[in-house]
Amino acid sequence: MLVDNGVNGDSRVQKAARSAAEAGWDVVLLGRSPVGVPQTWQLGRAEVRLLAMPDPLARRRHEFRRAWLRWPLAYPPSGIAPHRAQAVKAWQADLAVRAAQLKLADPGAPRLALRRRALAAERIVAQVTRKWVSFRYWQLTRARTRRKFRNPWDRAYTLFWQAAKGDGAWRRLEPGLWDYELAYGPVIDELRPDLIHANDFRMLGVGARAKIRAAVEGRDIKLVWDAHEFLPGLKPWQDNARWLPAHKAHEREYARYADAVMTVSDGLAELLQREHGLSRAPDVVLNAPAADHGALDPDAPVPDLRALCGVGPDVPLLVYSGAAARQRGLDIMVDALPQLPDVHVALVVNKPTGPYVTGVLARAARLGVADRVHTLPYVAHWQVVSFLSAADAGVIPIHHWPNHEIALITKFFEYSHARLPLVVSDVKTMAGTVRSTGQGEVFRAEDVTDYVRAVREVLADPARYRAGYDRPGLLESWTWEAQAEVMDGVYRRLLPDRPRPTAGGRGLASEIQSSVGAGT
Repeated sequence: MLVDNGVNGDSRVQKAARSAAEAGWDVVLLGRSPVGVPQTWQLGRAEVRLLAMPDPLARRRHEFRRAWLRWPLAYPPSGIAPHRAQAVKAWQADLAVRAAQLKLADPGAPRLALRRRALAAERIVAQVTRKWVSFRYWQLTRARTRRKFRNPWDRAYTLFWQAAKGDGAWRRLEPGLWDYELAYGPVIDELRPDLIHANDFRMLGVGARAKIRAAVEGRDIKLVWDAHEFLPGLKPWQDNARWLPAHKAHEREYARYADAVMTVSDGLAELLQREHGLSRAPDVVLNAPAADHGALDPDAPVPDLRALCGVGPDVPLLVYSGAAARQRGLDIMVDALPQLPDVHVALVVNKPTGPYVTGVLARAARLGVADRVHTLPYVAHWQVVSFLSAADAGVIPIHHWPNHEIALITKFFEYSHARLPLVVSDVKTMAGTVRSTGQGEVFRAEDVTDYVRAVREVLADPARYRAGYDRPGLLESWTWEAQAEVMDGVYRRLLPDRPRPTAGGRGLASEIQSSVGAGT
């Protein structure tokens, strides 16, 4: 199984690897080490390997050159700028210590007045030097941030390679994709898998190229592409105009090598089938939590959400759990607090100290509500539902983006199994589901007034919304166990000759070793 992240925090991938191993497949999950050194551990019966992945191709050639015409005084992009800035700071720190020593010196010390005058002159030189260094550093920063591949030359460059190479244009527009190939490819070849489960668009190409190399050797690898997002509707992960066309071309080139496609919703399945001309509709595996999480560390207690926020059981607590980014809409939860005087907000996010969350907290401080906003890190995926259940309501304030409209996202199912009343924005699929089940209230995305209305209604009668979960079969259909059966069915369809697991559910990894090495 392939994923382009560090596995921790990706609950779908963790559940998929673990459940596949429990179903009898020999699973090796390959991810990218966030610390630059290889790591390995067991995830149930699945083996996790995080690979060291240098990424020199992620930097474009222009990033190594100076922008002589527009920013002639900028430092070269060689690392000298932070070195010079730190050196000047060190110089000034030394001058401050020397000034203190002169103040403490014996008034009768020889040449004391001369030394003080010389030091004062040196401090002036240091101040001027610091301003000069700061100015050149600023020019370098401007040169970097202004190059977003949006000027006429860059647009012409992109169009030229699209015309010249077609779907192969990604090799010029986003060469950093080769960094993944060079890190993962040799490991996959060494594992010699029977099936590769490639998560999302970057790993699709890695898996497809491994399939092609194996075919040359007379081996048949089945490739399962697990599409988590509709790439054409995705907000680019990098702020440049080449990112999206490059990744779309990469996906189009390799989609045809997938023997089966899985995805997260019926709406996304329809879009993928239409976009890539798939002969069969993708199988839908929802991002649902496990009904029985089977804690990997049963001795680890579930953290207490309210204790971490420092609030008692009677304090109204709204929770958001998931990635933190502007399009996720967390700002509205803070902007509404002046109108919700007793309410506290818990943000359980991937980067509690990241720049976006830092900005949200600064916003809270300006509004005078910082004491009611609490940021917390992720907990283990098997603890999520119990952890969230301490809140009074779960909030999903995402903005209108194509991918947000077509799927029920992971936190929706996690909130549901925690039996939380929901407050959700009016993105199409999620809003329709909430209105149908009665498990929460819908508000207009980015509308603070309507958000406040929805929160007040939910907090006024939470039992009414919790009752929505009593519908027979609702939560049972939203479990990972049901989704794992779909995923296992895909594997069995592609590899029908593999023995099935023994009765009683014991995995056959020790008996079959049907290698799903780099795939599951």
